[in-house]
Amino acid sequence: MTARDDERLAVLAKALGHPARLKILMLLARTPGCIGGDIVEAVGLAQSTVSEHLRILKAAGVIEGQIDPPRICYALAPGALAPLAALIETLDAAASDTACCVTPDQD
Repeated sequence: MTARDDERLAVLAKALGHPARLKILMLLARTPGCIGGDIVEAVGLAQSTVSEHLRILKAAGVIEGQIDPPRICYALAPGALAPLAALIETLDAAASDTACCVTPDQD
């Protein structure tokens, strides 16, 4: 992986690192094309707070927004999480290899 790949994965992971953003993503997975106001209602946070979470998710490329004045409809960006999923799969496979390290017993 390149440094650019590492940076992209870090941005994705950081975007997923807040419970409200995870809640938004789960909502969008169940209801593609959610309108901003619906997201605010479902998440139960202030409009400005939800807008900031949506901005972070959009900047990370995790979601897409389509303007349909006066509303913006949001959906998950296809394939956006594939690099992160591949990293997790690689790390999970490596974690199952127990022959790597042995820690000494401490008395």
